[in-house]
Amino acid sequence: MDIPAEGSNIQIQSYKHNGSIHRIWAETKVLKATNHMVIGGNDRTLVTEADGRTWITREPAICYFHSDLWFNIISMIRDDGIYHYCNLGSPFVYDREALKYIDYDLDVKVFPDMTFTLLDEDEYEHNRKLMGYPDVIDHILKKNVDKLVRWIRQRKGPFSADFIDIWYDRYLTYLR
Repeated sequence: MDIPAEGSNIQIQSYKHNGSIHRIWAETKVLKATNHMVIGGNDRTLVTEADGRTWITREPAICYFHSDLWFNIISMIRDDGIYHYCNLGSPFVYDREALKYIDYDLDVKVFPDMTFTLLDEDEYEHNRKLMGYPDVIDHILKKNVDKLVRWIRQRKGPFSADFIDIWYDRYLTYLR
């Protein structure tokens, strides 16, 4: 797998299980990239939905993707604290066109006080039947929801006290 260059801008593309495009983030600055992990930052980036609608993100965000995990984490920096939006999805791939993953509908929203809510279970069940998610995917995703909850409770990775501060500071150095 290719690795995006640190300091470069990349596009992020999420797909559905059936191969259709789900959402595209036009530009994310690569803050760190290895064979297994990409950390990026963006602010007021253009997002295009599958139906062509567009919108602009409202706040700075630090994005965490891992090639061995079936979730990614978008940490949004707001005036009242950091909100984490966690997408259950396939591990990412990067192919010089974009960082890509399959979005599997389930999401976990984490609030600044580290309470969290599992979202979109109905959408997941609907799409699981509609697109025929294999049982092995269902098992992997449920196992990764558990892993994600452990990370939240243990304040691991993007949920640790300093993680977002460190990477947001790095992001700001690219804006100067």
